[in-house]
Amino acid sequence: MALGCVSLFLLADLTSSALLKTTQPFLNLPVSQKCATDTDTFLWEIRQDKPKEYAVLMYDAFGKQGSNVKGGNANQPGQLQQCRSAHNPSFSGQYCQVFLKQGMIQYFVGICVPDSCDEEEVQTLVLYDTFKMGHVSLIPPLPSILVNESTQEMFMTHCLSDSIAPDASDVTCLFVVCTMLAIPIAATLFLTTVTWQRNRAVMPTSESVSLSNALNQYGTLKTNGSMGGDVNDSRTEENNSSSHGSWCVPKSGVYQFLHAFSLQTTSRGLFSTSSGFHKDGYSSLNGIRILSLLWIMCGHSAQFPVINNLDNYKDWKKTVERSPLYVFSLSGPVFMAVDTFLLLGGLLSARSLLGSIQSAEDKLSRGLVVAYLFRRFKRIQPLHIFVMCLTIGIISLVHWGPYWFPFINNLMDCKTYWWGNLLLISNLLPVHEICVPWTWYLSLDFQCYATTPLLVYVYRLNRGVFATVAGVLLLMTTLAGSLVTGLMQLPVFQPSTLTSENYVLYYYVKPHTRYGPFLIGILAGIYLSSKKGNLLKNKWQAALGWFCCLSVLAALIGLAYALRGIPTRPSLPHALYQGLHRAIWALAIAWIILACEEGYGGFINSLLSFSLWVPLARISFACYLIHPVYILVYIGLQESAIHYTDVNFMYLFLGHLVLTLVTSVVLTVVVEKPYILLKWNRKDDPAQQ
Repeated sequence: MALGCVSLFLLADLTSSALLKTTQPFLNLPVSQKCATDTDTFLWEIRQDKPKEYAVLMYDAFGKQGSNVKGGNANQPGQLQQCRSAHNPSFSGQYCQVFLKQGMIQYFVGICVPDSCDEEEVQTLVLYDTFKMGHVSLIPPLPSILVNESTQEMFMTHCLSDSIAPDASDVTCLFVVCTMLAIPIAATLFLTTVTWQRNRAVMPTSESVSLSNALNQYGTLKTNGSMGGDVNDSRTEENNSSSHGSWCVPKSGVYQFLHAFSLQTTSRGLFSTSSGFHKDGYSSLNGIRILSLLWIMCGHSAQFPVINNLDNYKDWKKTVERSPLYVFSLSGPVFMAVDTFLLLGGLLSARSLLGSIQSAEDKLSRGLVVAYLFRRFKRIQPLHIFVMCLTIGIISLVHWGPYWFPFINNLMDCKTYWWGNLLLISNLLPVHEICVPWTWYLSLDFQCYATTPLLVYVYRLNRGVFATVAGVLLLMTTLAGSLVTGLMQLPVFQPSTLTSENYVLYYYVKPHTRYGPFLIGILAGIYLSSKKGNLLKNKWQAALGWFCCLSVLAALIGLAYALRGIPTRPSLPHALYQGLHRAIWALAIAWIILACEEGYGGFINSLLSFSLWVPLARISFACYLIHPVYILVYIGLQESAIHYTDVNFMYLFLGHLVLTLVTSVVLTVVVEKPYILLKWNRKDDPAQQ
């Protein structure tokens, strides 16, 4: 017994001596005693013949070099969850990322350290190369055979917290999201209760029931309580209200508000294949809108993983950047779909304003313009704010994986520059300060939309002056795009431009370089709304127009591939392409709309006017806003890199598409449509007329 005690004391003394010896290098480092002791305990343990389980888990969680570094697989993420599952009696594993540069290659290595060390202490320990097992570093440099430079340079360390601590802005955003979801639910329950009470109080005879059923079948009698009823029919309900006493709620302002937000109202006609475009023409616009949206979604499905977590980025670039077969991914000119949206926005804005002027006895008053802009603001901002707050809430509350680091800055931007989204001026901010970056388009669209009343006013004042103003504006936006591209040596948007911040900052999101397609849309909308007869008189004119249109579209796509890459000096071809291609693309799409309207669309018009596009067009706004959220969540939850293959990305796109469509139906009904139906002035409510 005594010999055993002596042995234990000797073992303890040897252990403490060993710990003291290995802790000695930490004494002069600016780290806490707790961090130094726990780190030394871990490093001592992994050098033992039979280390403890926690040490094995922490060591195994360190990122290690994989194959295909030459193809782009330089990051070494390690295992986040395995690191967090390691527990010593005095500390647990904490996952951190060390961002390194070696020659021209930048990469990160995931490491597992004691949670008693903060981020600055981890950076200090890495800087002094303390993470070693014997003489072998746990963060070794890439072999010189793969990289020309053998020296590592550390430029950042980031630790992923295992706890969630939302601040006041996070709580505010979550409150906004919950409130915007709760109001429609409450309104739906309220109207359901009212309808149930009404049906219970009124006990019709079998004869009156038969008559009511017959009338409902043929659409003569419609009630607000049924899913198939007419939103605008309120006289029947008013009559019922006056006939059946206290159980029926009077049509007060609160009732109108709840009626607009109830699912019984907002879900009506959502999946109908009939569209207002069909009675006034423009049936091809739904197809153009949806095909452009699918193009953008496909490009984003490829773009976001390529930026962040492909393990074969260089192989992907070699495979798809030069091939037109990949025109619908990031390698193709996906940005042209945005120009199509701008064209449609200009066309519909002009058509809407001219219709409002006609309804106002042909007067373009100041009040009409204010109402016109307010309707647009009311149309886009509720869902925009909801998605912004939802994104902030998701970023703040979800436990993310090692590939979430590019989006952390976006959260801080939202906390600082949220007002840019609220005022619809986020595209005027520096690109790295835009909250929810893909919403830059909403700001650009509204800024362009605000110019429509001015141009329509000039058009009504003097046609010659209007033509001059439109021509000068088109020339100015063309010159702006060309000069910015030439002077700053900007590229055509391709994968290689992802590192070109100036491209987005000074060209891609600015109104003075993107106004051309919207202006052409305004011109097209004015022409289509005011024309007396068909422009196309003969089939040969239509055939020539289609040949030129399709040739132009193909040439613009082909030139995007021919001019790929970043020019090393000011390039005239790049400048001319960037200045002209957006307006030319918009003209070609405008021709397609015109040809379809005048009966020369053929099978293309049949495709674009397909009835399936109508319900999809109703949820297209929600699809645009919510699909990047799904892509980012998918990337952020990954613990290992994504390997590019055509099949993988096809399934990735289809998965995002299905989730987006389902969610967009809900968001359209619950968030977007109620504010469109909500009337701020009772005399403007069709139900009151």
